Amino acid sequence: MSLPIGFTAHPSELLRVEPGFTLAGTPTDAAPGYSGKKDDGAATLAERAPVLAQLQEQLFAESRFEGKKSVLLILQAMDTAGKGGIVGRVVGAVDPQGVKMKSFKAPTEEEKAHDFLWRVRPAAPEPGMLGVFDRSHYEDVLIHRVHGWADEAELERRYAAINAFEQELVDAGTTIVKVMLNVGRDEQLERLGARLHDPTKYWKYNPGDLDERAHWPAYMDAYQRVFDKTSTDTAPWHVVPADKKWYARMAVQELLIKAMGELNLQWPAGDYDLAVERARLKDA
Repeated sequence: MSLPIGFTAHPSELLRVEPGFTLAGTPTDAAPGYSGKKDDGAATLAERAPVLAQLQEQLFAESRFEGKKSVLLILQAMDTAGKGGIVGRVVGAVDPQGVKMKSFKAPTEEEKAHDFLWRVRPAAPEPGMLGVFDRSHYEDVLIHRVHGWADEAELERRYAAINAFEQELVDAGTTIVKVMLNVGRDEQLERLGARLHDPTKYWKYNPGDLDERAHWPAYMDAYQRVFDKTSTDTAPWHVVPADKKWYARMAVQELLIKAMGELNLQWPAGDYDLAVERARLKDA
């Protein structure tokens, strides 16, 4: 596994949730495996963007010639952790025609009438696509545990259903990259405050974020249970320190590059006779 400049170990190794992982003991302001500073990180992000873009283009191109592979990035986090920055600065560096975005908000009345995965299945990426869930089906175990909207038996059923659903995706050719952006409680408060002191960020502020912040310990416990129940060999979780936005973006970029790099993507040769088409072009 090759390492980008500045990394002493790959984020996929350092940030992966392994048996015995504890969220409470994980720092939010660190930059695991990276020896550089903020400016170095910005340069690394820019340098690696074309690598990710080429892999995504190859993924998309393969699907036009019966390729079955796809990638799904699942982003979960407390408010202000930087999901939007990941979408804009990391995913935004690739061709948008090959990206399928979905953000799961509170379910509609129609969606509530079905099982919680009913609205999720159609959002899974088709072959050739980089799918992004900015919040996901995990909301249906996180917030439901925190607010007591589901009992323990139902939560256990949902954990099992999630594992089965994700295994189905993997079996069908989807590589899943699951990321929890781990922002610190003090850092979140600072970011919420910044939104109220910058007119360009007023629109980002939601009074409900403070309401959910009051349940911080319960959310940390809910996330720990998610990791314990749903970090599998085929769809492991990665917990990315998010106080340093520049590091979080680099780390997620590297997770995607590694995931796509392991797909052995190739440029399709085309379904035509190359020599014939070159000859035709000369006469055109």
